[in-house]
Amino acid sequence: MPCSDSVKVAVRVRPFSQREKNAGSRCVISMNSNTTSIHDPKNPSNMKTFTFDLAYWSHSGFIKDADGKLMSADPSSKYAGQKEVFCDLGQGVLDSAWQGYNATLLAYGPTGSGKSYSMIGCGANRGIIPVVCEELFKTIQNQEKNRQYQVTFSMLEIYNEQVIDLLSKVKKPGGLKLREDQQQGFYVDGLKLVPCDSYAQIERLMEQGTKIRTTASTSMNATSSRSHMVITIQFKQIFLKEDITKQSIINMVDLAGSERQKSSGSEGDRLREGSRVNLSLTTLGNVISALAEAAIGKKVLHVPYRDSVLTKLLQSALGGNSRTIMIAAISPADICYEETLSTLRYAERTKKITNKAVINASPTEKLIKELKAENYKLSFFGNSGSHDHLRCLLAENELRIQAIQATWEYRLEEARKEWEQQYAAITQEGRMMETLPYLVNINEDPQLSGVLKYIIQDGSSDIGQSSSNAITLRGLGILDKHATITNSNGKVNIKPQDNCKVIVNGVAIVVKTKLQHLDRIILGSNNAYLYIGPPSDRTNEDLSRYDYDFVQSELAAAKGFSVDKLGTGNKKDGKPDPSVLAVFHDYIKLMPLISEANQMSVELKKDLKLELKVKNLASSDSRGYDLQKEIIVKVTHNITNQVWIWSKSKFINRKFLMEELYQRFLDGEDVQVDNENDPFWDPVEVIHLGSAHIWLQSLAYCMKLEEQIELLNSEGKEEAILLINIIPCSPNGSAFGEDDMVIDPLELLGKRLDFQIHILQCFGVKWIREVAQRGIQIGYKVYDLPCSLYTKPAWKNVNPKLEELIQFSVMNTSHAFLNYLQKNALIVDLWGLQEGCAELDSSQQDMAVTPKGSIIIDNPKAEILNHAGLNTDNHVAELYQKLLKLEQETELLRDINRALRDENVLLKEKLKEYETETQSKTPKSPIKKQATRTTLSASKDSRAVCNSRISCDAEFAKALKAFYQNMNVIRGQFLKLKHYKPPEEDNVQLLRQFAEKQSHMLKDFGDQLESSISKLKNDVALIIKKKRERQANSKQ
Repeated sequence: MPCSDSVKVAVRVRPFSQREKNAGSRCVISMNSNTTSIHDPKNPSNMKTFTFDLAYWSHSGFIKDADGKLMSADPSSKYAGQKEVFCDLGQGVLDSAWQGYNATLLAYGPTGSGKSYSMIGCGANRGIIPVVCEELFKTIQNQEKNRQYQVTFSMLEIYNEQVIDLLSKVKKPGGLKLREDQQQGFYVDGLKLVPCDSYAQIERLMEQGTKIRTTASTSMNATSSRSHMVITIQFKQIFLKEDITKQSIINMVDLAGSERQKSSGSEGDRLREGSRVNLSLTTLGNVISALAEAAIGKKVLHVPYRDSVLTKLLQSALGGNSRTIMIAAISPADICYEETLSTLRYAERTKKITNKAVINASPTEKLIKELKAENYKLSFFGNSGSHDHLRCLLAENELRIQAIQATWEYRLEEARKEWEQQYAAITQEGRMMETLPYLVNINEDPQLSGVLKYIIQDGSSDIGQSSSNAITLRGLGILDKHATITNSNGKVNIKPQDNCKVIVNGVAIVVKTKLQHLDRIILGSNNAYLYIGPPSDRTNEDLSRYDYDFVQSELAAAKGFSVDKLGTGNKKDGKPDPSVLAVFHDYIKLMPLISEANQMSVELKKDLKLELKVKNLASSDSRGYDLQKEIIVKVTHNITNQVWIWSKSKFINRKFLMEELYQRFLDGEDVQVDNENDPFWDPVEVIHLGSAHIWLQSLAYCMKLEEQIELLNSEGKEEAILLINIIPCSPNGSAFGEDDMVIDPLELLGKRLDFQIHILQCFGVKWIREVAQRGIQIGYKVYDLPCSLYTKPAWKNVNPKLEELIQFSVMNTSHAFLNYLQKNALIVDLWGLQEGCAELDSSQQDMAVTPKGSIIIDNPKAEILNHAGLNTDNHVAELYQKLLKLEQETELLRDINRALRDENVLLKEKLKEYETETQSKTPKSPIKKQATRTTLSASKDSRAVCNSRISCDAEFAKALKAFYQNMNVIRGQFLKLKHYKPPEEDNVQLLRQFAEKQSHMLKDFGDQLESSISKLKNDVALIIKKKRERQANSKQ
């Protein structure tokens, strides 16, 4: 009778990786008993909790013993090591197998989350698979003699919907095929099943499979994180006395990195969901979702098992005849929050699935049991015919058992011979490694690093794809004769052949180069090796530090890319900003993929060059705060010079599709595809080239602003010079003069304000200088406008005259708009046009306008800007803080001016009161003439006071105008200083020149700042002094 039980789900959180430590990551995972909670790093109060069968805390609380095994640091530690994981999960797999049930163990999670560590292990910390195999044979040895056991081992990989036999040295084009049997279900036709009688034999087979997997991944340009590995053990128990045979199939599956599933659906890509690389993982998610819905009573019409190779093979494991366990591996780091949350939700759906496992018995054994039962019943009736029939059946079955047993013994002997031959070869390789230098591979997957070893014999050895070479290496970008390596008297040199890519310690070489012990070598696009020198050069240094990340970081550093280049600042707690460092590590992660894509472009003759760029590297928002940085890919056609910008997710999706096309090329198939299906092609598009900030403070005082400003790209380099004017004006468009300036922006509150933005000309447009057939457009967005405004296109002119003038009207100036003018900048964007691309819409549709055509802004019906939504993690540089302080001092001066104005108003009111009193007491005596003279005198004094006020206000307005003009110059100097970066070349002379120029720029900035402040203070002091003198004179 079937045993109905749910899929058992466990979650395991690993320690921080070195990359996460360098990023200053925080742990967002907490565990309590069988619950797992994840905290949103952007909103710590937002916590999600999940309940699973088991939760393993492997993040902290451990030490390493003398053998390198990780164990709990003390009895109070909640650390769960490999032993605890095996006891709960691995032992459950073994128990099911011994009972005759099929058993499946799945490892799910993003790349680098610890799936392979839990399944395979590392060094002394062996994982579930090897321990299950070892414990299986230990138990077999302790069983009774009247039982026979048969164990077969197979190991396969699924990549790009192809099945690769990892125990076969011959690769079948297109991979092995899946067949379907009515009793057995889906199986792999032609898969090598190796009989085993010891754990040592299985251990060697796993090493062999790993070696073939590494070689295949290099040849096919497929990293292990994009493939699924399935290890299958067929375990048969034959009970001779009872005439019972139990058979169990144990599947242990290390799934591909789950983040690939998300990347395939890159937003905005016309080739979305186009890759077969992700098909198996996507389909697995669909199968699990369908089964989870069915488990809670929803009507499910179809479970898509047949949509991929993986789900066909796992059909019995999910909802079928198997006892299934899933271990979900997660990262503790805040920078992996989204992927971790996705994994936990996936695991939560999986635990709802219900399987119906049965004890497996062969049909022949069942028939014997049934016949024996029938014989027992018939013996009471003395029916000798049944006895004769049963004896015949038993005799036939005994002969079949003997035949099967003989076949098994023969297969076991053949496997033993093959294993002995391989063991001899491995032993010989080990002896040579003790005396000669050699190369050892470095792979993205730690499980595949150090698997391939190439001995460097004395003399000269050619390296390359050709089988005639002394060292045959296959991989993307490796030519038939790629390089020559010589070993003479213990000195090893490497020399690349013509136009062949060889990199040593991050630096490309073109001449003969001597190798030192532990040098890192990259051949072709991304085939990395560690050079191990002769025994005399070797030390006890830990080789594990020279991993894949080390090689890629070294390569990035050699290219001039580092964390410092990103301009990372420190957070308030003194730790580096994790988001910026995450961008750096994204860059490191994508570097090899870009190299591979470029090599495929060359071999497929696509004429594309791909480059990694950092979007917003030196860009800021309208408040001057740094924008969120992200990785983008710049794609350039080498012949047409057309340019595209791809997002990270779009590139990853395209990379999958490129690999599929390239694999067809390697298989000799036709790779001609139309543009719509070509992953290397995209329609021509408009490119964002750069931007400039124009601060709007002068407009708050109704002062005209004339700017000649640099348009800088995301790296802070000049793309063009822009002439632009911002002119306060009357509703009919007449420009304001000096007399129209206001002293206090609050004077504009509730009043109408009109101004014009006049874009005159661009100079020295680099985009057009590079390719004369190109064009540009300028775009900007003012305050609460629903969309950006664009100038008309200008083509084929390095210094295009644009002459675009647009008037804007604020019908009722609000506090929010005044705040916008005083705190924000107008961001002007430069857009690059290419032949064949759609131009940006320069019309002004869907915008509210006045009867005279002026665009209305600060519209009460529009959404008011929310200034409270600023990101508190953004950094304000020290110099920028000085500017803010200066604005505060200016505000204080405004307060002084307001006080003086209030004093003037008070004096004016007193004069009026005096005049009124004098007129009401008009005398009828001769002294009338004297009173009249007194009144005339008072009137003169009143006019003098008013004239004094007007004179002081005008002088103060002029002082403020000069001050704000100086401030605009200073802001320009500040931005130029902020984006002034050291040279990428490691050249002392250039660094010295950079330091000197930066020193002069700092001095000029400081001098200008001090001069502006000092002049304003002196001007204000002089105005106040004159005002008081005039007041004193008027009283006399």
